[in-house]
Amino acid sequence: MPEYTVADYQRLLAEQPSDAVCQAAQADPRKGVQQAYRRYLKQVEKQAQLLARFNQHMSLEREFWQAGGQYVAGIDEVGRGPLAGPVVTAAVVLPRDFDLVEVNDSKQLTAQKRAELMPKILSEAVSVSLGVADAPTIDRLNIYEATRVAMRQAVENLTVTPTLLLVDAMQIPLPIQQNRLIKGDAKSASISAASIVAKVARDHLMVMYDQVYPGYDFADNMGYGTAKHLAGLRALGVTPIHRHSFSPVRDAE
Repeated sequence: MPEYTVADYQRLLAEQPSDAVCQAAQADPRKGVQQAYRRYLKQVEKQAQLLARFNQHMSLEREFWQAGGQYVAGIDEVGRGPLAGPVVTAAVVLPRDFDLVEVNDSKQLTAQKRAELMPKILSEAVSVSLGVADAPTIDRLNIYEATRVAMRQAVENLTVTPTLLLVDAMQIPLPIQQNRLIKGDAKSASISAASIVAKVARDHLMVMYDQVYPGYDFADNMGYGTAKHLAGLRALGVTPIHRHSFSPVRDAE
């Protein structure tokens, strides 16, 4: 095998190196080659950890498929805690060959990673849908019931009919078998995918609302009760997207 330059090794090890390249890099005493080889080993270890976590998170879905099931939907919500904006839910039905190993609980991912994964989820999923409960609905029903209504909407808006729902800690008012999981977005790939879809969709909506109702810092706080948001409430008052049943909003009124 011809001797590679340090730059050659850096390029080859950053891609998918053959066993021969790895063996040659391991034996090469040059400092730059050893640094590149260590980076490669760290990347291999990281990928193995991602794959192990992914396989664990797909276990419920795979058990369902192995038992003869066809469509299982993961459902999650975003936005139960904010003072303004809707609660957004998502339902996602994954295919059996789903392979996005980086999918994880949206809270464990950066905004950039969520934005990268969102179109990939939409592309690979069998079906994806949203459910939304706006501020007046939340005020009328309470946040818990409004979230259940939005989750039901998300399931009913799917283009396929699931026979099992994997839900993050809630019960949806539908006559479909449900597996309620505590911290389900960290235990099921379907729920994780739903958490990403719901989070990205709601964040985009709150960025838009920031243009409609400036002064509350919605683009940054997404409607949560940050200092800037509370200062905006005191200075500007309540907007149509604020939740009147939440105490900081009532206080501002």
